[in-house]
Amino acid sequence: MSKYYLNYLDELESEAIFILREVWAQFENPVILFSGGKDSILVTHLAKKAFYPAKIPFPLMHVDTGHNFPETIQFRDDIIKELGVDLIVGSVQESIDDGRVAEEKGKNATRNALQITTLLDAIETNKVDCAIGGGRRDEEKARAKERFFSHRDDFGQWDPKNQRPELWNIFNGKHFEGEHFRAFPISNWTEMDVWNYIKRENIAIPSLYFAHEREVVWRQDTWIPNSEFLILEDHEEVVTKKIRFRTLGDITITGGDESEADTLEKIAIEVAGMRNTERGNRSDDKRSESAMEDRKRQGYF
Repeated sequence: MSKYYLNYLDELESEAIFILREVWAQFENPVILFSGGKDSILVTHLAKKAFYPAKIPFPLMHVDTGHNFPETIQFRDDIIKELGVDLIVGSVQESIDDGRVAEEKGKNATRNALQITTLLDAIETNKVDCAIGGGRRDEEKARAKERFFSHRDDFGQWDPKNQRPELWNIFNGKHFEGEHFRAFPISNWTEMDVWNYIKRENIAIPSLYFAHEREVVWRQDTWIPNSEFLILEDHEEVVTKKIRFRTLGDITITGGDESEADTLEKIAIEVAGMRNTERGNRSDDKRSESAMEDRKRQGYF
């Protein structure tokens, strides 16, 4: 009798598709949190596979800080048009204008933490009961604590010590009115897994992930892109470097690496030899040892 084997990428894909279908089965109004980064693109691709030949049965939600890479917004609009799905946009700028949040000041100011209020408002306004994210356990120690189904209380807050067991792949999505869940279908993927899968499936990604010429400034031990939102100090110099980004966030906080990796094959080789973490160039994570966990407890992605 012949045996049927799945390779490791097929196993990860199967697990993620199973979780996406569980979300659709257990919740009434789920959304995919879409940032235009490779992980949310991957989750969207997996959702497309999970429900093929039907289209993805739930909308995508983007929290727009107003400080995005232009390439990311263009990619977002293109993929929405291609898939024919709805897009929900929560605007941080509107939250600021409405007095819901106060914008930070100073050269290292960021709108990253301000996304929490905008996200929770968008979840409440649209009656979302499950927000599907692209978080992975290998990214950061706080994300390593997440379950596949991650419970949030009626204030949108996360308590890592009060999560439900997930024995034998049984997921409990029951919740009270006002509570919601976050679901993380690619929790068990590594950065290398993501790139190998993108290469295998030939998934389109923003050009920012490939090495390219860009004006940058050396700050906080990384190359920060020059932009209209960046406040330069007298000693800082804008230079042109060939860089690529391992992770995408706000243009004001996302650092790049000098690189020659301009193809998926070269990126995979480069990532295989790296020893620093994927989010090591994100200045928002350098504010404290527990910066990510503190934000997640308040309702962050």
